[in-house]
Amino acid sequence: MKNLISMAVLIVLAGALTACGIPEEQYQAKVNELNRLKKELDSANFTNAQMQNQLTQMRSENQKMASKLQELGQNVNALLGERSLLASDLEATRAREAALRAEQEAQRQRMAKYREVIEKFKALVNSGKLKIRIVNGQMVVQMDSNILFETGKADLSDEGQMALADLAAVLASITDRKFQVAGHTDNVPIRSAKFPSNWELSTARAVTVVKFLQEAGVNPSNFSAAGYAEFQPSDSNNSESGRAANRRIEITLLPNLDELPDLSDLERDIAR
Repeated sequence: MKNLISMAVLIVLAGALTACGIPEEQYQAKVNELNRLKKELDSANFTNAQMQNQLTQMRSENQKMASKLQELGQNVNALLGERSLLASDLEATRAREAALRAEQEAQRQRMAKYREVIEKFKALVNSGKLKIRIVNGQMVVQMDSNILFETGKADLSDEGQMALADLAAVLASITDRKFQVAGHTDNVPIRSAKFPSNWELSTARAVTVVKFLQEAGVNPSNFSAAGYAEFQPSDSNNSESGRAANRRIEITLLPNLDELPDLSDLERDIAR
């Protein structure tokens, strides 16, 4: 704007000089000066236009860069969030691995204890006085009632007392377990004055065994007695051999509260 005003002033001065009778050389010099100033003005306007264009481009680029920086910041925040989640997941995974290793070690120790118990019973198993079974995840020592009792009675036979004496020596060495002694019968009804049904007979036999073991030195606080009559058969009652198998005393090694072991591996050990 200032350049335009200066140009206008020069034109007016040139006109005034002409009107006042200025010599031609001076007049021409002023005209030349005027043309030079006009060219400088045109050049300045052109440069100004270029600078305006550059300024506009720079503003546009700055806006794009600002948008990219904002997007980058959001991406960084997202990455930081994902990193935090991954770190949390990794920590949880490590905790689960540690818990699993601890459980595996506890399971290994439990299996070692049960194998020790099996080894203690080995001589009695080999002699045929008892069997070891895994029933519902629990170790069960089974003795046939035919060895322990006469038919329909709950008094121990001489052979039964000898067998239980050997068993008592083993049970007395297992001090960190509780045992349940359970009596089982076949499905042949018994109706005597002393035992109106198989319930009374099976329970009386279990109590007889518990009392004998107590007298043989086993801690009575580690025992309980139960009778199941004919209602938990281990074999079919359709044959004499099946009924004989069902007439039995079972001593179950009860698990401690801090363990619920999977004893499937022991079945293979017993089979061997």
